[in-house]
Amino acid sequence: MTDSIAGLADRDRVRALFPDHLGLPRGKYLPQHLAAKGTGHCATLWGLGYDRSMVPAPGSFLLEGLIDVHATMDPTTLRPSWEDDRTAIAVADVALQGEPSPYSARQVLKNAIAAWEAHGLRPQVGVELEAYLLEPDGNGGWKAYDNPRALVYGTGPSNDPDGVIDDIMMAASDVGFAIESINAEFDESQYELTLEYGDALGVADDIFLFRVMAREIALSHGLDLTFLGKPFPEISGSGVHVNVSFVDADGNNALLDASSDTGLSALAHHAIGGLCGHHTALVPLLAPTVNAYRRLQPAQLSGYWANWGNDHRCVANRVPTDRGPATRIENRIADGACNIHLAIAAVLTAARLGYENATDCPPAETGDGFEEVNTDVCAAPNLSAALEALAADSVFADALGREVVDNFIAVKEAEWERYVEAEGDFDGENPPSAWELNEYLPYH
Repeated sequence: MTDSIAGLADRDRVRALFPDHLGLPRGKYLPQHLAAKGTGHCATLWGLGYDRSMVPAPGSFLLEGLIDVHATMDPTTLRPSWEDDRTAIAVADVALQGEPSPYSARQVLKNAIAAWEAHGLRPQVGVELEAYLLEPDGNGGWKAYDNPRALVYGTGPSNDPDGVIDDIMMAASDVGFAIESINAEFDESQYELTLEYGDALGVADDIFLFRVMAREIALSHGLDLTFLGKPFPEISGSGVHVNVSFVDADGNNALLDASSDTGLSALAHHAIGGLCGHHTALVPLLAPTVNAYRRLQPAQLSGYWANWGNDHRCVANRVPTDRGPATRIENRIADGACNIHLAIAAVLTAARLGYENATDCPPAETGDGFEEVNTDVCAAPNLSAALEALAADSVFADALGREVVDNFIAVKEAEWERYVEAEGDFDGENPPSAWELNEYLPYH
């Protein structure tokens, strides 16, 4: 590779971003002629909390000299930026002491993909995002955007009076994001934004950058867009649905078995068994904030229970009615504060453990999901208890990557302690606290 990255002759700079341990977009602007060299960052970034406090978490090297990691970009992944026509943008890989960093969420996802590829299967992923548009409340904070004419599955000016969502969709097309659909969601000021299905790493990178773009466009309008799980009491939370399937060497969807009663293969049933069996360990990785446990409650269509169902929106793992190439498992636990690379890696890993161990699939949910369910296994009541469940599932933690799990637990335990010091006990049925909104809203 030359000192300048191919294809950037008309770009003055590159915006190199990577997801940190919190899923936040870290990086630097690099002049075009230096972009191919990549750039260094302090590894202690992996010990930072949202409030910039630092903990000596594994991988932070806080007490070992605050060493460097190095970020580099694959030139084939560069795309035009939404900022201006002088900037290109890409998701970077992070190396630690010359090797791929085991604390990098993007590397953990690469490892999860490789583990499936060792079985001759290529993971495919589709991600559905939900978010609330916000406007200033006049007191230095934010409130729900005023669009009282919005409809569930609404489109057009009555649902997007200022054209913010329209601008996001047009910019996405210009940048090269493959939009599947965008519409108003259930509650006023809430929207659903979905990208097309594709290879797992490419989709994760696109979702990561898309969220950055969407928020920056909203801010350019004097508004904001939050993907936080439960920013408002008494109305719907916002989720992230991770749809997965697997393509075999012949290009067929390996979840499909047209000869079975359900149209699902043995692989599909074992993968669902893995997702249900490792449900409590998955939860904190997909719902990684104190706030997330206000959304993860019974009867909230949020993936609270360790169950699955055919076209059932009250389960954690929904199997839509589509068959053929569209056969998929939709995991519904996550919210928009998740590190999307780590969340997808976690879902793929739990499904793989089910496949490799031929884990029995529990019966499909037959209860209504509101007052009746077929299981008593559920999400933990708060972040602290969820972290304990993750630590207890050593099989899952080792399969995902012990380094990243240990880092995650250490940083999130410190986050929980800050919450308790500020607010005391946690009750998921209470409105979001001032601490949660101050801690998370600026970043998610």
